Amino acid sequence: MSALSLRLPKSLHEQLREVAKEEGISVNQFIMIAVAEKVASISAIEYLEKRAKRGSSEKFLEILSKVPDVEPEAFDKL
Repeated sequence: MSALSLRLPKSLHEQLREVAKEEGISVNQFIMIAVAEKVASISAIEYLEKRAKRGSSEKFLEILSKVPDVEPEAFDKL
C-alpha cells in the first residue's frame, strides 16, 4: 500500500468522518472504496465507449428484423 496526503475543507472532512462512522468503517476505508468506485465507473464508461464504436446500426437493425412481431406474454405487459 502507499500513503496519500489529502487536504479537505474542514466541513467536508467532518461529513466524511460522520458518514464513515455511520457505515462502520474507517475514514481510510471509506476513501479507498469511494476512489475504487469512481475508477471502476470511469473504466466502465471507457469500455462501453470502445464497444459502441465497434457497433453497427445496420447489423443491429438486421438482427432486430428477425424478432417475431407478436404480442408479449401477459406477465411482460406494462
